[in-house]
Amino acid sequence: MNIPRPKAFLFDMDGTLYDSMPNHASSWYQMVCEQGIPCTPEEFFLYEGATGAWTVNLLFQRAYGRDASAEEVQRLYERKAEIFRSKPHPRVMPGARELVEAVRALPWHPQTILVTGSAQGSLLGSLNDDFPGAFPEERRVTALNVKRGKPAPDPFLQGASLAGVDPQGCIVIENAPLGVQSGKAAGCFTVAVTTGPIPRERMAEAGADLIFDSMPECAAKLPEMLCKN
Repeated sequence: MNIPRPKAFLFDMDGTLYDSMPNHASSWYQMVCEQGIPCTPEEFFLYEGATGAWTVNLLFQRAYGRDASAEEVQRLYERKAEIFRSKPHPRVMPGARELVEAVRALPWHPQTILVTGSAQGSLLGSLNDDFPGAFPEERRVTALNVKRGKPAPDPFLQGASLAGVDPQGCIVIENAPLGVQSGKAAGCFTVAVTTGPIPRERMAEAGADLIFDSMPECAAKLPEMLCKN
């Protein structure tokens, strides 16, 4: 496979850098059940990468046939965040440190940019300790920085802009179909890693250019593939 040598890597956070999606999914599920809206725990893995407002509006459209008000979005997302903070702090995803270190060590020194649909301060605040120097605050795109989150292309377009690189010069590292769609819509070469319950077939359907079955596999193989090109 011919993979372009990227000038920047655009990393998702939840489920990619941190094994945080079980906490997110269970927090969403508890909050939504509190509202009396029918849902399943599994569905929230599919919404990974979207902003909180997008997810709340999706649920409101399904349950009530309307978008949530700004006050409802804020109140419900704050409740979801409160539940998330009560859970044990997620561990760094196995293989994530190795991948970040490997791509930063590539001979042409590509940049590393964070592109997340989350605004979860407890995880964002851990990045400097867990990935020193890789994702300083000026190289982060979060839910607070975009009007349209994933699957729209805006987050990865902004990530490429932060790097000062055309999207075609970026590689996206994602673990969710909405994020894969976003990366592809932005024009980036998009790598999907199946770190959770979503099967690789869903990543292929979303348009992933390359799929790995784990972050350790991605860390072991992707830098080597890039150096061969």
